[in-house]
Formats: sequence, C-alpha cells, structure tokens
Amino acid sequence: MKLGYINYLNCYPYYYHMFEKQPVNGINIVPGLPGRLNRKMSAGELDMSPVSSASCADMAPDVYVLPDFCLSSVGYVGSVMLFSKEPIEALDKKKIGLSSASHTTVTLLKIILKKYYNVDPVYLAAGPKPDLNGVDACLVIGNHAMVKMDEPAPYTYDLGDLWLRKTGFPVVFAVFTVQKRVADKYSKEIEDIRRSFRLSLESMKSEREKVISCAGEKYPDIIYDLDKYFSRLHYSFSDDLKKALSFYHEMGNELGFLKKISKLDFYKV
Repeated sequence: MKLGYINYLNCYPYYYHMFEKQPVNGINIVPGLPGRLNRKMSAGELDMSPVSSASCADMAPDVYVLPDFCLSSVGYVGSVMLFSKEPIEALDKKKIGLSSASHTTVTLLKIILKKYYNVDPVYLAAGPKPDLNGVDACLVIGNHAMVKMDEPAPYTYDLGDLWLRKTGFPVVFAVFTVQKRVADKYSKEIEDIRRSFRLSLESMKSEREKVISCAGEKYPDIIYDLDKYFSRLHYSFSDDLKKALSFYHEMGNELGFLKKISKLDFYKV
C-alpha cells in the first residue's frame, strides 16, 4: 500500500511513530510536497495520503476522508505567508507569485483578496519557494516560509490570521484521504496507519521534547521555535473544523475557485 507523506514540519507529528519507533507493515511511504501528493492521489498513484483541502474538492467522488484527522490552525500559524512590497489593499493589478506547493493556500489567498479586499491581482505560477524578484508579492508556505529570508519583506501577512479575522473560521489546510477503490482491500493497513497516527499524537503529549528534537533533526533549516509552532496546529478533525472546511469549500465555489461538492464521504471507522 502506498501512503503519501507531506514532507513538511506540520505533518511530521502524524508520522513520528512509524518513522522513529515502529514502521507499519505493508506500507510504502511516498514523501512529497502537497502539490505533488495531490496530483499522485488524483491520478490514483497513491492509495492513501493527506491532500490539500482544495484538491479534496476535486477528488471528492473518488475518495473517503478520514473523519478523525486533519491539519489545521486557528488564527496565526506562521507557515502560510504572503510577503509583499505593498500593503495588501494596494495589490490590485499587481503581480503575485504563487507557491506551486499547495492548492489550499493559493485558493485561500484568492478568496481573501477578492472577497475581503476587493482586489484583482495578476497571479503568476512560481516554484515551491517564490521570492519577490520580478513580482510585487509572493505566497510562500510550509517549511519554505519558516527559514531565514535573504531580505525581509516590507509587508508580511499570515493567511491563517487573516482568514480567522475576516471569516471567524479556522483553516483546515489538509485532510487525509483513502481511494474508495482500495478501501476494502487495505482495510487492515488503513486501521494500522490510523493506530500509528494516534500513537504519534499521544507522543506529542507524553514525550513532546523527543518528538520536537526528532523533528528538528529532520528539518534543521527551520528557524522557528518548534514547540510554539506545534502548539498552533490542530490535528483532531472536530465538528467545528468540519464546519470550517465546508465554509471554505462553499466560499471557494461561490467565487469560482473550487468545484462544487454536495458532500464529503467519510471513511467508516
């Protein structure tokens, strides 16, 4: 069974147990940035993976969503950043370089700018770590937003913070999905993975310092305080976060950025 792994600090706590303590039998872990995992999951090249919440809307008919796990934040998170030469309200017709790493945050930014600032920038595709060369602003996410910058931007905006202040909702950045066509075939492996995830999250409480130390060794370039960063993240997919995800999907569809979905099919645990 092929299991995707978002190769970012925020996803590491889920995989701590299988990385550092006990591998899950029969599992081939495929690391990658969110955009790559989204494409592989959509193409059926992965059996199970975290995917961007925006991409989940595209593949909803073909996947189950695990009802108990997600990657989310309530307010400021520090790893979803808009760096800009201009104030955000002055970005109309300006050039914005978009990270290729995640669908969720690109859509998040487009919703915020169109709905709440009434600006219509020129969006340019960029690599996973855009910079301000040749553009007026850039969207940088994940580990790339948490390393030392060559030159600080005049204006910096955290999209998790903006989203909460503008909508009152937290952001669900990613959910865990399983291909419907293999759900029965790999039911044991799926349960083993879920158990490993639970043990990993329990380790965040029982041996937090060790988890943080291992995360720091895996991602040594990050300059943030890892303990504070992890404290900003939410991993349990609560009913409130499911409502937040529905709001995000509805808003994205309303503005023409996301495909309309009637509902998500949750995996029967």
